[in-house]
Amino acid sequence: MNRDEAWQLVTEWTKSESLLHHMLAVEAAMRAYARHFGADEEKWGVTGLLHDFDYEAHPDMTAPDGHPFTGLRVLRERGVDDDIVHAIAAHASERTGVEPDTLMAKTLVAVDELTGFLIAVALVRPSLDIRDITKISSVRKKWKDRSFAAAVHREEIEQAAERLGVDLWEEHVPRVLAAMQAIAGDLALDGRRATA
Repeated sequence: MNRDEAWQLVTEWTKSESLLHHMLAVEAAMRAYARHFGADEEKWGVTGLLHDFDYEAHPDMTAPDGHPFTGLRVLRERGVDDDIVHAIAAHASERTGVEPDTLMAKTLVAVDELTGFLIAVALVRPSLDIRDITKISSVRKKWKDRSFAAAVHREEIEQAAERLGVDLWEEHVPRVLAAMQAIAGDLALDGRRATA
């Protein structure tokens, strides 16, 4: 499945602007890591883009057809590469039992929740512009405040970065932030909402 086909599938299944932004952010982060690791940028990007495409339609993750099980079935039916399906299954390993044992799957787990945290950090800035986050220390300050973006599983992100072999604050957060800043307009985090 190429990027255009993946985006068509995502937009068929998802209408929520915030969920679309999340998937675009994860795609950008996955592409940045593919470049870092010398991997297939298109494949990694498509994996990030598709990882939550069925969530809006099937949010009950306790149901047999809930996220990500319906999505995994649809992807298999469409002949999507096994390694993409594996990574998407592994990003929900507590439900699927599929461990993130490939570099692509480990990366998806590492960037998934972090993108949500960085979006939250951007949304509390007066400018509503992610490009205004110029100091990692400001992200770290929010990280330490457990009441901020409390639903984000910080320990999962920390462990995932460790499994990738990257330092959380020196490498992981800056790389994901830069990837998201590069597509600020696509994420509606380019300041336009502050002036609307």
